[in-house]
Parts: sequence; C-alpha cells; structure tokens
Amino acid sequence: MRTVFRGGLVYDGGLSAARPADVIVDGDRVVAVVPTGDGFPTVDGLPADGLRTDEPGANGARANELRTDDRMVDARGCVVMPGLVEGHAHVTFPSGLGALEGGFNPPVDVSYFLRSHPADELYATAARNAELLLGAGFTSAYSAGSLLPGDTEVRLRDAINAGRAAGPRLRTASVERDNHFEGHGGDKHDTAGDPVGVAAFVRDMAAAGFENIKLLLSNDDVFLAGGSQMTQYNQAEAAAAHRAADEAGVFLNCHAQSAESVKIAVRNGFRAIYHCSYVDEEAIDLLEEHRDDIFIGPAVGIMWANLYEGEEFGIDATMARQMGSDASLAAMSRLYPELHRRGLRIVPGGDYGFPNNPNGRNARDLGLFVTLFGFSPIEALHAATQVGGELLDRAGDIGRIAPGFLADVLVVKGDPTRDVTLLEDRANLLAIMKGGAFYKLDDALAGRPTVGAVR
Repeated sequence: MRTVFRGGLVYDGGLSAARPADVIVDGDRVVAVVPTGDGFPTVDGLPADGLRTDEPGANGARANELRTDDRMVDARGCVVMPGLVEGHAHVTFPSGLGALEGGFNPPVDVSYFLRSHPADELYATAARNAELLLGAGFTSAYSAGSLLPGDTEVRLRDAINAGRAAGPRLRTASVERDNHFEGHGGDKHDTAGDPVGVAAFVRDMAAAGFENIKLLLSNDDVFLAGGSQMTQYNQAEAAAAHRAADEAGVFLNCHAQSAESVKIAVRNGFRAIYHCSYVDEEAIDLLEEHRDDIFIGPAVGIMWANLYEGEEFGIDATMARQMGSDASLAAMSRLYPELHRRGLRIVPGGDYGFPNNPNGRNARDLGLFVTLFGFSPIEALHAATQVGGELLDRAGDIGRIAPGFLADVLVVKGDPTRDVTLLEDRANLLAIMKGGAFYKLDDALAGRPTVGAVR
C-alpha cells in the first residue's frame, strides 16, 4: 500500500521555497512529487527543476496517479519535508530528555567515569537517546564519537537496521582518541609523535565496525586553561591516520579549535571538523579551498547551553567563562557567517548529551544557525537535510523529498521554512516517517492511532 501526503506545502531539502504538492511514497522510497498549485513554474509541461512526476512504473502505471488502496495523509496547513540529519551525534552521552545524568558534566562533575557501566547499561542509554532523536524528527545521524570504549554504537546501529530498536539510521563513530600533548601527563610538542600508534587505532576501530574515527586534534578549555589553543597531533600522525582511514574505507572526524589543528585536519583528509572556533585567515582560506571535501560543525548548542541554561547544573556565568564558552560562542558568531558566505558546508549538531544540553533537544541548533550565524530559515533546513545527506555520503538517497530518495518524511504543523523553531516542539511533528514506515502518525492527519513500527 502506498502513502500519499496530500494538500500540504512541500519543502524538498534544497534552497527553494516550499511549494504546494502531493508526495507519493511506495515501499521505502518517494516515487512522485506532484504539483498541486501554481507554486511550481513549468517548462514544456515539466517542473522547472526538471523533476518528472509522471514516468510509468514497472507495471505501466503512472506514479502520480492515485489508486483506490492508497493511504491518504491529510497535510493541509502543514509543511511536508525531509527527515532531519543530526551532524554531530553523541547517542552514548548519557543525558537525554527525561533522564539527566549529573555525573557527566565536566568540569563540574565527572563522577560518571568513576562508576562501572556494564555493556547492557551503555546500550540501553544509547538506545533511549536514539529514540529521542527519532521522536524529534531526526531520521539519520552522523556520530561524532562514542563516549567510552566498546561496541555500543555498533550494536545499536545493527539493532536499528534490523528493526529491533527505534532510532535514526546511524553512521557510527569510535571512542575519541586524545593524544595528551599537555595537561594530561606529557608534552609531545616538537617530537615525532606516534604515527604508528595513531594508524593502529584507526585500523582497530575500523575492524571493530566503526565507520567514523574521531581524533581530538586540539585540547579544550573545559579541561585545561588555554586548552583550545593546544594542538595535540602533528602532521606525521594526522597523515598516518589519513592513510589508514583510506585503506580501511572509513571517515575521519576531529575536535579542532586551534588554528593549527584545523589546518592539519584539512590537509589530511578529515571529513567532519568540529568547532573550528579560533581559526586564523590562513585556516579560513584553506577551508574555502577544500570546501567540496569537508564539513564543518560548530556544535553551538552546548556553548549556548553553558552560557544561558547551565546554572542549575553548576555552570553559572563565572564557570561558563572558565570553560571558555563565552569566548567560543563569540568567536563562532564572528566566524560562521564568513564561512557560510564562502560556501562551506556547515552542519547542525550541538554536542547534545550533557545535563544542560540533553539529547532530544537537537532541533534547537537550527534556530541558533538563524539567530547567531545569519542563516535564513530555509538555509538552516537545507543544512539539516540535503547537506546532512551529503555528510553521510548518501547524497543520492537521503536529505531530499524527490523521486528515488528514501521516504524519510516529516509533516510539520505550521511553516518551518519561515520559523525553524517550530521543529523544537515535538507536538508540531504530526508525522514522522523513516524509510517508508511511520514512527508517528498523529490522529489529526489520518484519524488512526500513532504507529510505533520503524524501518
């Protein structure tokens, strides 16, 4: 049975405005987007973007012809749009809406690491956070690192793919490798470092089933005063990681705040570079030169939360300054409008998983992109949909509402192309479909109970 989303405006994941159309889903794919008003300019009878909606299927039937057994979803007054992509996921970070973990709140409290955590407990936490993400409209997620060693994310990915757990399709990431240049028991500046050890780590993590490998190329002010300016890997180590990643067919991610760490990342094939707060002009030019090869994630959500939403968790204004959150947010607010102007691919994802910034609130990043970085609402949605699909290396089937793409579909009450903050309220997500299967279908749309099955 096909599903037809009728009567709504369709935002397709690109940079064009939402337009009146019906969306037809068959199996796990979108098979047609049928214009229903004059919002689609045409050329020779086709939509101007070249999208043909009337090609016959295998049985000769037109995809855009309604059938008697089609399941109708009334989307009037709503926007039909692609599922969101979380570009900096931390499903293993323990705090999620309704279940906050105060012991993972550096530097205020790190008692979480002083307790043992059985593998099944870690999996249960990650599975809970994954379902929170799906319930917030995120149908895909690109992991930016596991919290602890072990196979938690691999187990979760496989369970989601097999239908045993509810969550976004997940591209997994290894535990974050910290090279400990300073502040953690050693100073390795001006030495050859350990390229052999770094390469071995990449190979080991790839063999364990992780698809993204995370290195902390810089330190962080949260752990050490001035840590954000400390570059923790040298060129030889980064090059060794790059070679090993290419051989294993995995991607490299990094935490990089210092200008030098960002340059090392760009020159050595890191795909996702997170933060980039303190780059210099040379680094900005280098980022622009390689803009077709990299993705940048500011992780702005945690900085905002530290400055404005952390007091009940021990992060007052003084602590936020000590953690470097005020300086980092100010730097990002200057930097990211310029990176956006230069055409860098910037993805939402704000280090969710801390008690003041829990998993499940991830859609807040889109509003911060608008208010702090000067994105239009449509540009912010584009970053969280089409650009997210590109980040996942699945530009041909994730992040768009178009024939042939996976049927990851949200029906949003109101118009998020004008106000992205609508996505922060789960009540506005009237339908959540992942791969052609409903996770949520509000009675207001179909007069049927919410569907819990996911694909």
